[in-house]
Amino acid sequence: MKKRITWIILSFFVYALFMGLYLFYWADFGVPEAYQGTAADPATFMTERQLELSEEYSRYRSFLSFIAIPYEWLIYLGILGFGLSRLFKQFSEGVSRKRFIIIPLYMILLTAFTWILTFPLHYWARSLSVRYGINTQSFSGWMKDEMISFWIDVALTSLIIGVLYALMKRFKKKWWLAAWGLMIPYLAFMMYIQPVLIDPLYNDFTSLSDKALEEQILSMAETADIPADRVFEVNMSEKTNAMNAYVSGIGSNLRIVLWDTTTNKLDDDEVLFIMAHEMGHYVMNHLYGNLFGALVSSLIGLYLAYRLLGGMVRKWGDSWGVSSASDLASLPALFLLFSMMSFIASPLELAISRNAEMKADQYAIEMTGDVDAAVGSFQTLTVNSLNEVNPPFLVKYLKYGHPTMMERLVMLNEYEKDAHSE
Repeated sequence: MKKRITWIILSFFVYALFMGLYLFYWADFGVPEAYQGTAADPATFMTERQLELSEEYSRYRSFLSFIAIPYEWLIYLGILGFGLSRLFKQFSEGVSRKRFIIIPLYMILLTAFTWILTFPLHYWARSLSVRYGINTQSFSGWMKDEMISFWIDVALTSLIIGVLYALMKRFKKKWWLAAWGLMIPYLAFMMYIQPVLIDPLYNDFTSLSDKALEEQILSMAETADIPADRVFEVNMSEKTNAMNAYVSGIGSNLRIVLWDTTTNKLDDDEVLFIMAHEMGHYVMNHLYGNLFGALVSSLIGLYLAYRLLGGMVRKWGDSWGVSSASDLASLPALFLLFSMMSFIASPLELAISRNAEMKADQYAIEMTGDVDAAVGSFQTLTVNSLNEVNPPFLVKYLKYGHPTMMERLVMLNEYEKDAHSE
């Protein structure tokens, strides 16, 4: 066991060293020569200092993101290898024999332990965003949001895990299929309640203060056949300088939302382009496409977890103190499998997401016909968030759910050329 743990930790540090060398020494963040001097070249709309900060921030943020995933795997392996999962379960069973007490108590112990070990990475990420002027939230406010996330995570995960392990005990060979069947109403329900129950736990939502702008946005929504009678504004300027807008929810809980940072930093025509992009997602049914994708990936993931978890328990269960796959103490192994499968599937999922985002861009430019506003909004987003215009290969294909800013600005340039040639 000690030898195995040593090799795993050594592999993690070798991986971290490779990613550090790749991001800080080998990767090129510049734009190709063909695009230099165009709207896609950050040198045309960013100062020399902004370019320097953008590159620094992008490298640090990407490095942190890349090491966070295998670090999470190390935690789960450590919890299993040192028998902590068994101890968490035994303690919970010592408090009560009732499953509706055992499972939440176990989840509190497991979640608290992992939260403590990952806190340095979360704090480092926050410190970086504060240092580079992205995050404006006080430490106490940030900790409040962390605690809200902690308890929401415990509550929802306890419910899901309680049902899942009950199915595992009852349907030893078909639990994955039964669990997937319950995922369909659960995911749809979460999409329905998130805008009105979960999101307000973090932020206050009010009607958009700029009524003239709201009227223009609602007019666009009517054109797009989106059933909305108001636009919500979120006071995010007390937390961040980043900008965002979105259309979320389904049915009567659908909401059009703007962060106040977006309206403060963009001109009205630029805001309208951003909103047209978000409406494009709704019109092209990307919300339902995301739901369908989640259902397909969860079906595959649950089946693979069924096949792999049993083998892991048979091979290492004795050393972990786990008696069977349906033993609650096997949960970190299940989390490990889901995390690894998610990582493996991420390039495909991100490619699908980038394609959807590019289609939403095309919808927005067709709807507004305002190339200057589109270019201005993308350039302001880049400057304000210190995003890299052309990220390195691994960053793009393993982290980017949107097209790169270079790709988006080049698309707009091509659109303008085609419009002038007609």
